[in-house]
Amino acid sequence: MKILVYRKAMKIWQKLYTQCMNRLLMPKLWYELMQRGVLEPKDVGFVPDAYTCNQHLERENIYLKKEMENYKFAANKAKEALLKMQRERDFHRMHHKRVVQEKNRLINDIKRLKTHYALYEPMLRQLNEKYEILLREKMLTSLERDKVVGQITGLQATLQSLESGSNIHIPVMKVGHWCDREAGLVGPSQRALRQAKEQKVHSAVNVHDSAKDPAKQMSKKYPKDSEFPEGIQVNPYLACAKKCVRPLKSGIYRLSNTLKVHDLAVTCLALHPRKDIIVTGSDDRLWKMWAFPNGNIIVKGEGHTDWLSGCCFHPSGSKLVTSSGDKTVRVWDFTKGGCILKLEGHSYAVLDCSWHSCGDFVASASMDETSKVWDLNSERCRYTLRGHKDSVNSIEFFPFSNIILTSSADKTLSLWDARTGLCAQTFYGHLHSCNHATFNMKGDTIVSCDSYGVLKLWDVRRGVPMVSIDAGPHPGNQVAFDPSGHIVAAASNDGTVKTLELKSGHLSSLLGHEDKVQSVIFDHMAEHLISGGSDGTIRIWN
Repeated sequence: MKILVYRKAMKIWQKLYTQCMNRLLMPKLWYELMQRGVLEPKDVGFVPDAYTCNQHLERENIYLKKEMENYKFAANKAKEALLKMQRERDFHRMHHKRVVQEKNRLINDIKRLKTHYALYEPMLRQLNEKYEILLREKMLTSLERDKVVGQITGLQATLQSLESGSNIHIPVMKVGHWCDREAGLVGPSQRALRQAKEQKVHSAVNVHDSAKDPAKQMSKKYPKDSEFPEGIQVNPYLACAKKCVRPLKSGIYRLSNTLKVHDLAVTCLALHPRKDIIVTGSDDRLWKMWAFPNGNIIVKGEGHTDWLSGCCFHPSGSKLVTSSGDKTVRVWDFTKGGCILKLEGHSYAVLDCSWHSCGDFVASASMDETSKVWDLNSERCRYTLRGHKDSVNSIEFFPFSNIILTSSADKTLSLWDARTGLCAQTFYGHLHSCNHATFNMKGDTIVSCDSYGVLKLWDVRRGVPMVSIDAGPHPGNQVAFDPSGHIVAAASNDGTVKTLELKSGHLSSLLGHEDKVQSVIFDHMAEHLISGGSDGTIRIWN
């Protein structure tokens, strides 16, 4: 019985197996017969699509395997990148922790140093004050020494005159020493002038005519008025100028030192008549006195309420005059340590100032189109110089004379007689606003600069320009002759100092300032050139 059942099952399995194989092989066989031409499409009938599905599945399987390989490759790369970024993250995290620790340590060090510095700051302040006091006392001692030397010289001259039996007693003082004013603030030069005036008055025949003289009536009205020196005196610095002729050409100046002297722009410079001392004025409303060339500060002045525009030493070097945008001119006495005189009268900013060689008069130039001559003894304005049609930008006394030179924004220069307040000569030639003008040491040549950087050299006697040099297009702010008169320096708005040698006509530029150059001067022997700029520094060139 069991054998029959087994045989029946085997037959059924063989039948199923044959059907399955036919279904799998028949499509292939039919396709082969159709390709051979044995069967026609109408004889085939329905053909199952298992073969087509198998091919499609096989292709898709191959494609999916390739995609899987690509994804595995990308996944491996992403894994490597992730591991790398994790390592970098850990490194930067450690570096950040280290930087934070160093930062905290530095903050603690800075706090400790600040605390330590705060303990020493009062002592440093006291030492700085003592240092400034000592420098001031040194300067005052030097000035007192010069004063005593001048007095000794005067006494020696008086003794010599007494020994020789002379009846004239006029104190003699060296040029540049102190004019010691006593109760009436009258110096030896003024006493001599007044003695000569008294002799003339006593020798006059007609007393009635002298009473009608306006000048004498004015002198009675203002008895403290000073007398202008008569004629042109001999310039004692001409001999010095001949000794300081530079054998080198212009353009050899090289930057040797830079001094940061002010927080704002340096607008003006003044050189002491005999010593290596410089005064700087600035937009910060201060003027400072510096030792040259080491840059040690000696004294500073506070009092102006606006920017400083000009400064000039007294011929003896014991006083200073400054002009400012606050419409005032101030006179400072180093021995008294402050401002001793404030001159008011201009209606707009005062742009420049200059001191007469006798030390009794100061001239000022203003934006109100006028210039003024001030008498320091009577503390009043003696003359107002009118004639310019625009702002008067610079003013200067010719040394040891009564001639005043002014330059104006009306494109002209003018020469004035300080004794009368009248214009003696006007120079025409600039096409733009004239910013500054100055004499050479001999007084026969004037150099000027305008707002387009043009430099002109003028013959004083003929009143015409001799040379015109285009150093523009940037404005020229100030010009200066060296003591020999062979080299001209100009401060330019392009941040350079222009140097011009007059014999060769060679023009060169000195680079160094980081902003506009406002002022420029030479030292006494033309060994150094000093410039001040809007960057708050002075540069020393040699």
